[in-house]
Amino acid sequence: MNHLNETIRQVLSDEDDVRVATAPYQADFPYDRGEEAQVTRREFCNFLGLTSAALFLGAGGFAAKAALDARQLESFAAARIDGAEAVAPNSSLNFNYPTERDSAILIRTADGAYHAYGQKCTHLSCPVYYSRDHQRLECPCHEGAFDATTGNVLYGPPPRALDAIEVEVRGRQVWATRRRASTDEHAS
Repeated sequence: MNHLNETIRQVLSDEDDVRVATAPYQADFPYDRGEEAQVTRREFCNFLGLTSAALFLGAGGFAAKAALDARQLESFAAARIDGAEAVAPNSSLNFNYPTERDSAILIRTADGAYHAYGQKCTHLSCPVYYSRDHQRLECPCHEGAFDATTGNVLYGPPPRALDAIEVEVRGRQVWATRRRASTDEHAS
């Protein structure tokens, strides 16, 4: 019991010490505990409920917009790949498609067929390059590799195939006609 009385006396003296220490500043920063606004549990719960509902509706709006945007197919104009006609079999050419900011790589395999892919590795977006010796696309950052004819992952950390760019040969010119995002994980 003595311990409890001593604790109560200590708390009260601490409060008195604080009041004495803050007294000179009371005029500059008036604060009266009795005038402090009290918030009831009901008001607090109402605030939490309304805030949660607003956040939920906002997130739902963003999700609905993303779903609508995903349903619209993005179409890009066909673009001629400059210099593609000069690409020798078993070599590659870098180009940009569908915009100037999107790097891509055109590969002409040993049999003379053209294949094109987005140049960003699907692991951490490092630029891939064509290895003539191994006849595959390789990512130098984490040693991933992709099949040159399909864009599928051969080995390494990439989670999915490269984005494919459909190409069309018109006379001697090579055109990029469409970019298709890969969604298959380790497609074979």
